[in-house]
Amino acid sequence: MAATPSKSRVKPSPPAPQTPASGPRRSLRLSSTPRTPVHCYDPSSPRKSAKKSKRSLLKTPAFCPITPNLPESKRRRRSGPDSNPSKKKIYFKRVVFDGVGFEIGDAVYVKRREDAESDGDEPEVEECRICFEVGNFVMVECDDCLGGFHLGCLKPPLKKVPEGDWICGYCEARKMGKVVELPKPPAWKKIKRTAKEKLLSSDLWAARIESLWKEPDGTYWLRCRWYMIPEETAAGRQPHNLRRELYRTNDTANIEMDSVIRHCFVMNPKDFFEANDEGDDVFYCEYEYDVHWHSFKRISEIDNSEECDEGAGNDDEWKLSKDSDSQTDEDSEKEEDTAQGTSYRKYQTHQLAANSRRGRIFGLQRIGAKRIPEHVRCHKQTELERAKAMLVLAILPKSLPCRTKEMEEITAFVKGAICDDQCLGRCLYIHGVPGTGKTMSVLSVMRNLSSEVEAGTMRPYSFIEINGLKLASPENIYKVVYEALSGHRVGWKKALHHLNERFSEGIKVGRQENQPCVLLLDELDLLLTRNQSVLYNVFDWPTRPHSKLVIIGIANTMNLPEKLLPRISSRMGIQRLCFGPYNYQQLQEIILTRLEGIDAFEEQAIEFASRKVAAMSGDARRALEICRRAADLADYRQKQLSSCTKVTSPDSSAGKCLVGMADVESAIQEVFQAPHIRIMKTSSRLSKILLVSMVHELYKSGLSEITFDKLAATVSSLCSSNREDIPGWDTLLKVGCKLGECRIILCEEGTKHKLQKLQLNFPSDDVAFALKDCPEVPWLSKYL
Repeated sequence: MAATPSKSRVKPSPPAPQTPASGPRRSLRLSSTPRTPVHCYDPSSPRKSAKKSKRSLLKTPAFCPITPNLPESKRRRRSGPDSNPSKKKIYFKRVVFDGVGFEIGDAVYVKRREDAESDGDEPEVEECRICFEVGNFVMVECDDCLGGFHLGCLKPPLKKVPEGDWICGYCEARKMGKVVELPKPPAWKKIKRTAKEKLLSSDLWAARIESLWKEPDGTYWLRCRWYMIPEETAAGRQPHNLRRELYRTNDTANIEMDSVIRHCFVMNPKDFFEANDEGDDVFYCEYEYDVHWHSFKRISEIDNSEECDEGAGNDDEWKLSKDSDSQTDEDSEKEEDTAQGTSYRKYQTHQLAANSRRGRIFGLQRIGAKRIPEHVRCHKQTELERAKAMLVLAILPKSLPCRTKEMEEITAFVKGAICDDQCLGRCLYIHGVPGTGKTMSVLSVMRNLSSEVEAGTMRPYSFIEINGLKLASPENIYKVVYEALSGHRVGWKKALHHLNERFSEGIKVGRQENQPCVLLLDELDLLLTRNQSVLYNVFDWPTRPHSKLVIIGIANTMNLPEKLLPRISSRMGIQRLCFGPYNYQQLQEIILTRLEGIDAFEEQAIEFASRKVAAMSGDARRALEICRRAADLADYRQKQLSSCTKVTSPDSSAGKCLVGMADVESAIQEVFQAPHIRIMKTSSRLSKILLVSMVHELYKSGLSEITFDKLAATVSSLCSSNREDIPGWDTLLKVGCKLGECRIILCEEGTKHKLQKLQLNFPSDDVAFALKDCPEVPWLSKYL
């Protein structure tokens, strides 16, 4: 799930109180008197967006249900003498409830539970974190803590709202490891929490209105689709989640209108990026969360699929409510609401739950089938749990050791390409064995350069990261690049046409058309096609006069450019950077850097894991994986010991159980004695030769896939060089099918015969570990 960059959000001061004659207020206040609904409808006005819903509501009272027109025969049948409109539901498109309009599609705050804490008054704009006042001064929001600060209260004070992300000094100090405290309010001052703060702390819910209706007993209800904060999902909050990010769920519920507090505004990525001063109740939503399968899907993809499924005709008559008691237009026109005296009243704190009817369970409470016992925000992590979290491969560490020289070369290359006045474009090729920090180093450099851009010491640029493993086909790179530059999604042929115009003639395709662009191509060898047209187009863009494109290519093979066509290798240039494998001192330093401040490992255990991995491949990812698995084993042993000794306090045994040599040895046995490695060791003689031939071809070509005819030629070459019997193609097909059944290799369908592609399902290091010291075929070690 990728996050959209956000601007520094302005917190405007609250508007002056309005009288009923000047239009309704945005905020909704609670009162002890019952709220009176008034229905408004304008057939000529389209449905309003979240931003436009802040305007004044229609003042002309009218009435119209949402039910579409029916044939005359059905209308007479439903409006017969036996029908009683008072016993049927009445559906509306829009309802004015206590002076505030609600319509289908609006996002609202909803009371979460009956015993929820409340501050009595929920202001729309929070107080300044320094002076604790809300005046008619511009406030800026911190993108880390979401706190609001007056520009004049900051030290040094700001004259205007900064562009891009802005982080307050308190958050920057915490990131640097300093202990800082925010100013405390006066003793007589009580801080009032806004609805936004309550929502992000799980004291409120946010929902999207799907339908509105009136029950026969006179109460007003709505059907809503719930929103979730990332902490309430099974995955929890991830590093890529924005502070204001919500997930739309596929869970709906029926709640009373009396449970709604006021409007909020949930926007798509484009609207959220452009919303600079839209108030404090603005949230970001890009994905829909399935509460049953705990999966995520982009909302734009869901909407596009729904648009494709719609028919050409109008299906309004098929969208009627399944409730047989719902009324027609003619029945609804007989029903008029004569309640008057609607005003803008304050009312007391709402003490009820999301539904005032007790004994019913609606909405998100049904998700209790899968309860997360230790919540992300409530559970205090132990030392071992902190160590496991820091050893995850997906985490980008604050500093990357042992690659200072390489990072300096990458920084000099990018700065030299961007700071050039003409910026004609350059290419850099980075190669090295897997797990040597190639991608991590580039990302760390780009992160450091972005801070220089924010400080104003470097020219602004745009950065696009593409991994060849994530592309369904090599041609999809055009779509990804064009979407990153323009924000629009088109087909790859149309995207290629627009990109050629943009890089050749300087035609605008997005907001950042005049800025240089740095394109990172990870797993570059996966972009190879039969005629190599994709790589030719990509590396031809920097050579054009108006491109302003800088390409950084990453692959595992050192001589990949020599294996490409001359017209491509000439455009890649001669600038190359090699990342060698790590030795055991470097691996030990990498692990200790990640575990800085965490006392969970014995020093000898880390050294043992580092030496073991350095002797095999020097892959830092394998070293981190072994240490994380060892921490898992130690954590499990500690919990088992605590349960046996009836230890109730989690801190009583914290720090006593360290990861030792035995845990690392067990982790190494699990990693290097996995079932697939045992299968390789016990496989037939010809199966071992075939696997080594695939690894040898992988080292030689740098490509992860190989066709069957080329593999057969490699097997024949190795067998003839080492006085082995050369097998026939039918025998190799049988051996390949057996390895495919064991999922050791991945095979295409057999109908392609000799052109079918084969690929290892596991890293080549596992094949080398399993077959390097094979007593049955000792000559295999020469090719591993």
